[in-house]
Amino acid sequence: MGIGSSRRFYEAEVAPMIHEKFREFEKRIAVGIAGEGSDCFGYDDFISRDHDFGTGVCLWVTDEDMQNIGQELSKEYEYLVDQHPSSKLTDRLRARRGVMTIRSFYSKILGTELDTKNAVITNDDWSGLDHACLATAVNGFVFRDDLGEFTAFRELLLNYYPDNVWRIRIANELHKFAASLQVNYSRCMCREDWVAARLCHMQGLEAAMQLYFLMKRQYPPYYKWTFRRLEEIDRDSVDSSTKYGGFSTLIRKLSEEMGDKSAWKGIKYSPNYINLSDPMIVLAERIAGCIVDMMNKNGLTDRTNPYLETYVDEILDKI
Repeated sequence: MGIGSSRRFYEAEVAPMIHEKFREFEKRIAVGIAGEGSDCFGYDDFISRDHDFGTGVCLWVTDEDMQNIGQELSKEYEYLVDQHPSSKLTDRLRARRGVMTIRSFYSKILGTELDTKNAVITNDDWSGLDHACLATAVNGFVFRDDLGEFTAFRELLLNYYPDNVWRIRIANELHKFAASLQVNYSRCMCREDWVAARLCHMQGLEAAMQLYFLMKRQYPPYYKWTFRRLEEIDRDSVDSSTKYGGFSTLIRKLSEEMGDKSAWKGIKYSPNYINLSDPMIVLAERIAGCIVDMMNKNGLTDRTNPYLETYVDEILDKI
């Protein structure tokens, strides 16, 4: 909905304006729609129209060109937006669209100053970048980029984490899943601490989804879109760990599972006991098995033990 109307707006109004009034810079102005907003992910719908909704595009320029034409280009672009029939843009949406530098676009979304001109990110910067922010930085579409500077940095991000950073993030999520759903959930159920058990459930659910994205080398979007994107990737994956849509089906079942309190009556906790009478445990073990299978396919291990904590040191030792 949003991407299509924005492309039409660019082709019919923005591109002719640039050609007529900024011809000297026409090949230096990158144009597209990307960044914050469900429309940039292609997830906008009628519910999305209750806030920050409207037609617009991003015009990305270098710092130097911003000094030369930024103010005038912004003025001409905003005039087109204001004349557009669907131009009731909030101030926040106006800030997400329009004229901006390449450096400020990426630096603002990723939360740190970046060298976009040379398309370089240090390992320290990679380690501090948020998954969802990275997804936001590379979503949407670039309609034109003759200069190539915007696209070069976008490709750097799309090429994914350096191997060391990737391994550290995998190890962190393996530990989180194992600690929450393969250990602490059982401990909490034995104590009849239902609130803590629910927290274990939610943390394990999140870790399982994060691990899937790490195995597929893709960035998960903002949390409310994470499962939607996972389901899309899983459906289209040619090497799904179970069958097409198999992993996402397990995740959906895990999200709906409430756990069986009666399965823990009279049970004394033992680290060596897996209570398969509780469907939560059964789902956790099935999901863990899928994750191990994906780790094998990624060359991270050749073992099959479903207890994910056992792989943490193995993965970190290769750094």
